[in-house]
Amino acid sequence: MSAAHVIGADVGSQSVKAVLMDPGGAVLACAGRPCSMAHPHSGWAEQRPEDWREALAGAVQEVCRAAGVAGGEVAALGLASQVDGVVALDDNGEALRPAIIWLDRRAEDQAERFVAQVGPRRLAQLTGLQPDASHSGPKAMWLADKEPDTVHRARWLAPVGGYLTGWLCGEVVQDHANASSTMLYDIARRDWSPELVAAAGLDPAQLPAILPAHATAGMLSSAAARALGLSSGCAVAVGTGDDHAATVGAGAHEPGVVVDVTGTAEPVTTPAAKAVIDGEGLVETHAHAIDRMLLVENPGFVSGGSTAWLAGLLGMASQGELFEAAEQARPGSDGVLFLPALSGAMAPRWNASMRGCFAGLALGQDARQLSRAVLEGCAYALRDVVDRFDALGVGAGELRVVGGGARSRLWMQIKADVTGRPVRRVLCEEATAAGAAMLAAVAAGNFASLPEAMAHVVALDDAVFEPDPLRARLYAVGYERYRALFDAVEETLA
Repeated sequence: MSAAHVIGADVGSQSVKAVLMDPGGAVLACAGRPCSMAHPHSGWAEQRPEDWREALAGAVQEVCRAAGVAGGEVAALGLASQVDGVVALDDNGEALRPAIIWLDRRAEDQAERFVAQVGPRRLAQLTGLQPDASHSGPKAMWLADKEPDTVHRARWLAPVGGYLTGWLCGEVVQDHANASSTMLYDIARRDWSPELVAAAGLDPAQLPAILPAHATAGMLSSAAARALGLSSGCAVAVGTGDDHAATVGAGAHEPGVVVDVTGTAEPVTTPAAKAVIDGEGLVETHAHAIDRMLLVENPGFVSGGSTAWLAGLLGMASQGELFEAAEQARPGSDGVLFLPALSGAMAPRWNASMRGCFAGLALGQDARQLSRAVLEGCAYALRDVVDRFDALGVGAGELRVVGGGARSRLWMQIKADVTGRPVRRVLCEEATAAGAAMLAAVAAGNFASLPEAMAHVVALDDAVFEPDPLRARLYAVGYERYRALFDAVEETLA
């Protein structure tokens, strides 16, 4: 197959973003469309699958127009989709109900029942995961318990990406990364675990087939091609999860590099050759988008969500105002501390009941100290994960930052000072979508492998943010205060 243009799409819970990449790996244009969520009950989070299709179609059409590339010149499309969603699909691939997405916590009882049956140690050894209701296996169990008719009518219980490959090319499939986040996948066997599927009471025939992320799932159907403005000769790559694609977009294809994805949440990842079972439960092992590699990660504390929340609370016109205010405060925020746990904690411990707080407030403090305290609090949570990587013997290299937070030089420097690591910015604004485009480029034959694609595509800022010894000592004291505050608030809320 001759080299051709490809498109990668990041299908998130707030938006769908697309990038168009030329045959050599240069990003020619980016585009996006918003998505909305529904919260029918406390702790629930759902989306209409049709909205992803509409947003994807709009983003793909716009990115082609922006790049001046005709739809017929696009050889392949790759997806990076939000993980841990469940979409019940009929025989035609149509959704039977709204999708239950990653943010949803309704399956707490099912998760507890599942863990009690399998045993926490056995579950961790088989899956590499922490037993949590955020994973899609317990969500599928909730559907079986509460909506048995839906499950009876369903041909597939698919992840978000599987739903979309079904619409795009008629094949409901998923990659190893998505499958490995279900709590039903054996990380060593690289396949579904009959033991776990049986313990969940699910039908294995309803679980989509697992293929490599860069494999071709099929060719665009005529209906999907019309909707996207592409040709039916366009291949559809299987695709992967959003965190995994962001790691690809940061060029992390072998052990060492730590990738910090600063979006609404802040996942922190590092590639690994062997599964890491964390006895303290802070990080998990997933399959990576790179075939036969693994990815050790913390799924992410509320980071950009915290800056957006505070900017809105303070009546700021944009988050940019928050960063400007933070620059006017001294390191350490004059003693103000912030816990980034507005929707539960993922560091230093997973606790869905934990909540955020400010502490150390005094007369004379204002938006400047509060703004910087949020940036510092998120950096302390990042240190929780990076320190745990150190203890587990993984992720010893530099920190590469992707996402909107990478635009702030202040935040980059704070992260270096707090973690003691050199920090670099990945230059691509849409690294997750670029990771998906690299999968498409491999499927199209533009590159022989993902590492080869990364070598051509990934660009890092020449500037390296090195830890400042004086500020590092100040932040070491701040970190101890942050950990003590976390413990005290957690105990108060218990």
